[in-house]
Amino acid sequence: MRKGKFITIDGVEGAGKSTQIDFICQYLANKDINIVLTREPGGSAIGEKIRTLLLSNSTGEMHADTELMLMFAARNEHIQTKIIPALVQGDWVLSDRFTDASYAYQGGGRGLSIARIAQLESWVLQSFTPDMTLLLDVPVEIGMQRVESRGKKDRIEQESLDFFNRVRDAYIARSKQYPERIKLIDAAQSAKNTSNQIQEILKTL
Repeated sequence: MRKGKFITIDGVEGAGKSTQIDFICQYLANKDINIVLTREPGGSAIGEKIRTLLLSNSTGEMHADTELMLMFAARNEHIQTKIIPALVQGDWVLSDRFTDASYAYQGGGRGLSIARIAQLESWVLQSFTPDMTLLLDVPVEIGMQRVESRGKKDRIEQESLDFFNRVRDAYIARSKQYPERIKLIDAAQSAKNTSNQIQEILKTL
């Protein structure tokens, strides 16, 4: 039985996750909650190696099914070796992306079967699910402007605007499908405004 809470934060590129992750960690620390920060793909020794393979520009073209299965392979290792052990000992876990990203990027973006993704989710996660998902929503054009200002883009960040619009649409559809878990947050305004929205949501936990 897990004792801690599992929070995920997700959204399209340039939604401001990094800034809000810093805010969440500080907010929870101020409440004497021990927070384990992690990310996907990655989060474990094996997962980080898979992350390099998935995001490196040197990887080149990859079949969409291969990308999907690598994501879930990394996710399985992540859950078993890092997330669940932390929750069991009473820590709260904050993950930069989780399974919703597979539905958005490989499902919405790549156009893979949602049923196929659901099969992998059922196999890897079984009944495991986040307590809450914070979904930062921003128009794709704004998000990609922010990405451009950061400099060099990784393999996935180089996709087209159409790709990311499909990703955004898939995220929004997920938030409507699971409104109790996925909290849609307007991240197009100031970072402070976004943080205020997140703070009100976190209070419910």
